[in-house]
Amino acid sequence: MISVKESLAIIRRGAQEILVESELIEKLETGRPLRIKAGFDPTAPDLHLGHTVLLNKLKQFQDLGHEILFLIGDFTGMIGDPTGKNVTRKPLTTEQVQENAKSYQEQVFKILDPEKTTVVFNSHWMNKLSSADMIRLASNHTVARMLERDDFDKRYKSGQSIAIHEFLYPLIQGYDSVELNADVELGGTDQKFNLLMGRELQKAYGKPQQSILTMPILEGLDGVQKMSKSLGNYIGINDSPKDIFGKIMSISDDLMWRYIDLLSFKSIEDIQQWHDEVTAGRNPIEIKKDFAQEIVARFHSTEGGQQARDGFDNQFKKGEIPNDIEEITLDVGVEGMPIANVLKDAGLTASTSEALRMIQQGAVKIDGEKVQDKSLVITGGLEAVFQVGKRKFARITSK
Repeated sequence: MISVKESLAIIRRGAQEILVESELIEKLETGRPLRIKAGFDPTAPDLHLGHTVLLNKLKQFQDLGHEILFLIGDFTGMIGDPTGKNVTRKPLTTEQVQENAKSYQEQVFKILDPEKTTVVFNSHWMNKLSSADMIRLASNHTVARMLERDDFDKRYKSGQSIAIHEFLYPLIQGYDSVELNADVELGGTDQKFNLLMGRELQKAYGKPQQSILTMPILEGLDGVQKMSKSLGNYIGINDSPKDIFGKIMSISDDLMWRYIDLLSFKSIEDIQQWHDEVTAGRNPIEIKKDFAQEIVARFHSTEGGQQARDGFDNQFKKGEIPNDIEEITLDVGVEGMPIANVLKDAGLTASTSEALRMIQQGAVKIDGEKVQDKSLVITGGLEAVFQVGKRKFARITSK
């Protein structure tokens, strides 16, 4: 049986903060399975690697024998989480919440064991609260304390509106912990205020207070802003093996270590060995391939991970053209079409200005030959493979 010390080492790995750690140790020393809560608002139907930072930690708790309470905030989803927002967030409809919640459940069990996970919806108890119950709940916190929260404080000081219902969000998230008798709640660092609310309300309702574990926010592919589908800097767990592998290979060598620390299931000793190998002269791209293969295998299969790696090597190391490139037919007109417009219309660049910039950088090829003339005109009757950068291909037929 694993000791408390060993359990704590696993729990600490990758975590940002544990509040209060001494209380968590006391809970672990009881030897009983702890009730581990994590809430997800079904605001978007697709999970990405940023979400899995938290899900991986839940899996570790699960492997240690604890009970996972995967809370889908279908009630709070209709309020809209104001965390980090500088405007009032539009609430979701009941239909949107239900559709997204179904997708969440299908995806989350790529990581968690469905047999050892309890999925709960906070509408189950929130729909039963009367108006008097809601007023009683709201009486446990003050407006002054709410305005201590960073995003509310900034909006208040800048004169931006804060709707009354937004104050209810952290209260309801905290009340979920009361209803679930949570021993531990997990969340991102941006959720700390809401997580602490759970402790306060459990105390107010005469229940033992939960411990809190915050996890870091994973940066997106740009290495600057947090991973987000709306920002387009994400890696979806439902992405194809090729896309997952390719996106991971596109991150910087420095960001690679951040991803490995937060996402890899390799042991600390194995990761240290990777560091030592790079220090000794091993090319970081080989480490990145090992890591990318691990992630693809996790969400698809071991075979899929190897195939994605082989495909990447064939495409970039050996200079081979992928077999599954898109076939496009373009009407270039009697006078033909400038190369920049061809690249834009084929979806290989977002704009003609980007196309011209890529040509100038030597990143555009036609049938493997680098394009150097920005004024090149593509006439009818051409069938060729157009390439922009390392990852974008299209077989274009002009007419």
